[in-house]
Amino acid sequence: MVRFLSFLLISLFAIGPAAAQPAFTSDRIGVTVRGEGPDVVLIPGLSSSPEVWDSTIAAMPGYRYHLVHVSGFAGRPAGANAEGPVLAPVAEEIARYIRESGLRNPAIVGHSMGGSWGMMVAARHPGLVGRLMVVDMFPYLGAMYAGPAATPEAVRPIAEQVRAAIANTQEPQRTQQQEATIASMVSTESLRPLAVRHGLESSGNVSGQGMYDLITTNLMPELSRITVPVTVLWVRQPNVPVTMEQMTEYYRISYAAISHARLIHVPDSYHFIMWDAPEAFQRELRAFLEAR
Repeated sequence: MVRFLSFLLISLFAIGPAAAQPAFTSDRIGVTVRGEGPDVVLIPGLSSSPEVWDSTIAAMPGYRYHLVHVSGFAGRPAGANAEGPVLAPVAEEIARYIRESGLRNPAIVGHSMGGSWGMMVAARHPGLVGRLMVVDMFPYLGAMYAGPAATPEAVRPIAEQVRAAIANTQEPQRTQQQEATIASMVSTESLRPLAVRHGLESSGNVSGQGMYDLITTNLMPELSRITVPVTVLWVRQPNVPVTMEQMTEYYRISYAAISHARLIHVPDSYHFIMWDAPEAFQRELRAFLEAR
């Protein structure tokens, strides 16, 4: 009996913990984990930090949150995102993180560009995602510049101009530009400085390329592949030159390929819904996460 126990202990020490997994490493994203419970992947938008989710996490315990920080955004070194496309490669890294971390059908919640990454993962990796929430994002941003019939090739010159403007603007114009942009996206004045800091600490090249990718990537033909529950939260900011009826119709058309998608307008909010309308956002997020 003693000999058997000795053999068993030696075997356990030699093999090590059976459940141990190597830490996930990537030169395109970093991921931190907070909390315990069902898995929720939180993806911030262009030039944003995972800090944008802090108030949401604090108000909604009971979940294991996986916070994605895209390389080149908000102080994280650019890594492989320093050159070439950003949108599609980052989506693949998020999918790899979910797979290699052993997450089983996690919920994905993506704000703005984060919503685009969520759509790409859900559409291109069936069975990997359990449900998807898109926070104020269209599946084809190029349509906002040239109309829904415009092809990605047709909007490419516009995208190139936008990319160059973001990448090449120097101080003090860069700070002024960032402040003006955030003022149009965040109505809660006390939170604007944080978003401005995130933008200023981002790589102009990575942010510019990210915006270029968003304008020239049409995800609408891929949406029919998404069969999991989908919720889309959207706003109509007072500074946009379209009526409420026009915005409602555009969202309906944009997501028509997902017949089961829930499109929910959030009033009294700008683009950062989780900041400007936290109670409404958290209410909808709870309903989304708890739905059966």
